[in-house]
Amino acid sequence: MTDAIVIGAGPAGAAAAIGLARAGARVWLLERTRETGDALCGGFLSWHSLARLDALGIDRAALGGQQVARVRLFAGSRRSETRLPQAAMGVSRRRLDTVLQAAAVAAGADLQRGVHATAIDGATVQTRDGATRVAPAIFLAAGKHGFRGQPREPASWQQHDPVMGLRLRLPQHAALDRLIGDAVELHLFDRGYAGLVRQEDGSANLCLATHKSRLDDASGDPAALLRALGAAHPVLGERLAFADWSQSIDAIGHIPYGWRTAETAPGLFRLGDQAGVIPSLAGEGMGLALASGHAAVAAWRRGGGDAAPAFQRALAARMTRPFGIASAVWRAGENPRTAGVLTLLAASCPPLVRWASQATRIRGG
Repeated sequence: MTDAIVIGAGPAGAAAAIGLARAGARVWLLERTRETGDALCGGFLSWHSLARLDALGIDRAALGGQQVARVRLFAGSRRSETRLPQAAMGVSRRRLDTVLQAAAVAAGADLQRGVHATAIDGATVQTRDGATRVAPAIFLAAGKHGFRGQPREPASWQQHDPVMGLRLRLPQHAALDRLIGDAVELHLFDRGYAGLVRQEDGSANLCLATHKSRLDDASGDPAALLRALGAAHPVLGERLAFADWSQSIDAIGHIPYGWRTAETAPGLFRLGDQAGVIPSLAGEGMGLALASGHAAVAAWRRGGGDAAPAFQRALAARMTRPFGIASAVWRAGENPRTAGVLTLLAASCPPLVRWASQATRIRGG
């Protein structure tokens, strides 16, 4: 029997595997994909996330990401620009996951690719091929995908109009570099928003969180929705002029933003998006992944698998304030009646933006 099984080799799972292996545990790190892909993600690493990577011994230079020093907000004709409290980074999940997985293997974790875990029954992990694996501690880090037996229910106001995630990469172009520069941009629109940041290869990562009804307005066609948004919002349209429309638009449905859990069974540590899904506008999804992985390992070292319930309650408590603030900003930003006011406040009071940037980080652990 191994000491721990980690399900999912994204940031949360890889971070947990690194910590467990360095603590002397025998770790199986199960990853359902055979090659590291570019998961649908905003690709933003805050200063807190970069500090957690430093603590894991990850060389920032190895990531090669783009420095992000400011945040821009657009709503109709209004805009604001504010310097972030500290430098952040734009980096693709393909690059980040590759570096973290390599560190996990170097620490001694057994990375097993093409192993699709489908269910957890006590200390047993069932896989799609019918096999089972057993360990006294299981770390569930399956990302935004649902996992059988571990429900994640969105708030009631989202259930009638669920949230979708879309992503299109804009190829590197000198003019696009000048437009975006060292900023992360947030473009607010009715029932959604688009985030844009440059990444390590010079491409720009355009991610949208939008309600299904908005996609339905475009006959369910993501490209048609983007074109319509570009026509209605000239600043966003200026960026979309560099799009390669032959490229596929990635999509994921029914994202339960704002959900979090304080419940788990002994032996089961829920990490990252399996512990809580912070509204992506906050740019703290990868921060939550890394923070939860670190905290879970610390809890396991103190009490083994029996420490899981206390860990989950403590993590849920730490998520309360950041999730509440991020949810309030997100709901204001996707409402045309309040998005302009939000942007006007950001333009007139930069300290408020910096406060929100700090207050939506997952601290401690």
